[in-house]
Amino acid sequence: MDEMVAVLDFGSQYAQLIARRIRELGVYCEILGHNISKDELYKMAPAAVVLSGGPASVLEQGHPVMDPRILDIGVPIFGICYGMQLLAVMLGGEVEKGRSGEYGPAGIDVINSKGIFHKLGDSLDVWMSHGDHVKVMPEGFHASASTYNCPAAAMEDNVRKIYGVQFHPEVVHTPKGKEILSNFLFHIAGCGHDWTMDRFIETSVAHLRKSIGNSNVICALSGGVDSSVVAALINRAVGSQMKAIFVDNGLLRNNEVDEIESIFTNDYPLDVHIVDAKEEFLSALAGVVDPERKRKIIGETFIRVFREEALKIKGARFLAQGTLYPDIIESRSAHGGPSSTIKSHHNVGGLPEYLGFELLEPLKELFKDEVRIIGRELGLPKKLLERKPFPGPGLAVRIIGDVTEGNLEVLRNADLIVKEEIRKYGKYDDIWQSFAVLLPVKSVGVMGDERTYANVIALRIVTSLDGMTADWVKLPYEILGKMSSRIINEVKGVNRVVYDISSKPPSTIEWE
Repeated sequence: MDEMVAVLDFGSQYAQLIARRIRELGVYCEILGHNISKDELYKMAPAAVVLSGGPASVLEQGHPVMDPRILDIGVPIFGICYGMQLLAVMLGGEVEKGRSGEYGPAGIDVINSKGIFHKLGDSLDVWMSHGDHVKVMPEGFHASASTYNCPAAAMEDNVRKIYGVQFHPEVVHTPKGKEILSNFLFHIAGCGHDWTMDRFIETSVAHLRKSIGNSNVICALSGGVDSSVVAALINRAVGSQMKAIFVDNGLLRNNEVDEIESIFTNDYPLDVHIVDAKEEFLSALAGVVDPERKRKIIGETFIRVFREEALKIKGARFLAQGTLYPDIIESRSAHGGPSSTIKSHHNVGGLPEYLGFELLEPLKELFKDEVRIIGRELGLPKKLLERKPFPGPGLAVRIIGDVTEGNLEVLRNADLIVKEEIRKYGKYDDIWQSFAVLLPVKSVGVMGDERTYANVIALRIVTSLDGMTADWVKLPYEILGKMSSRIINEVKGVNRVVYDISSKPPSTIEWE
């Protein structure tokens, strides 16, 4: 990439959101660990550096720090929340714990509208989330915005081009946050608008052709958006040299295998090998109820089945998979990065290098929304690109308890009704995920004149921008009632339906 902005991550839940906002403005950016050295960063030649927020306090011992030499790297620096407080103490200012923190919506008064607040007016609505604040600004800095509780809600040194804000411009709750980031990137750092998906496709195809040469490539196809776009991108590059393998693990949704086969036979023809491994997966999962063990078993079985099939393809040197940038970031977190790991990653299709192939991950620099744009540019059908996120372990993590053919049948039928009713609701595109969960309890009911003792289904329907945070959808009662009535009447073995009204955090989107 010709130009890059570095985001140093201090453990913020919004670090990925900062990067996405910058990319949406047409500037390539990468998230790096806060402990990167000046020498390592200098080699990457960033056009600017952004310091993320984080849960720690600069007043605590052992708080995350950065190489102080980065302050002299010679490019503009922008600190957000914790990042601003860190800049203050590193440059000789003072930070104190406020008598009352600021959390949620707030208004700031703009003092200087020539820097990051260029042409944005005298007052702005912003989203605050801090307990500490800058008491004394470092020498050379002045306040560029303030609130009643925070005299230095933003500070700047226009000579050294170092800026800090106490609020979060990256979240949608700061209405002009994108304009603030835009001012930093273009008005101050002089960045260009050269990060486009058209250009990404062009450079990726050229790189893939050069790397692959005359060899064959095996693509791990799950039927989701990520792996499908990888397959289409490599197909654009080397055509028939790519062979895709789709493993039917028996944990998929209703008619999913038929849909995938139809798409890649009729809508977007590719060389796809479908492997029926349902019995192997269900046998391995028999009696297993622990979520982490389920994931491990499914991952190990997938690798074994995939390897057996891959070895049948002659001349195969490369293995391609749909790793995305958030996968890379989460993997870094799981191995000692600044963010905490909640659970094993859903992408159990992540294949190890010991399989004997060279790994191709052409989307590893991209976020999900960027991948969908590339899919459209490559001509993948809309019905595939609109597919909602689906966990790698499939329905196994939506059955709370034993994964049996009977439980899978109950869940598939209930899930199909949810899908049909959400489609009828007319706001399918506004919903991140909608699905059914089979609970490990039975409840008493009455159907006709007879007592029943049957399964309980939970409905999980959420809205989200990127899956990192999510809120439950306030569906009209009549829609919920229709789903409940249909599931109880049409799905044998269910007599009760409940609605999950928990957000992420503190809950996760999936139940396991």
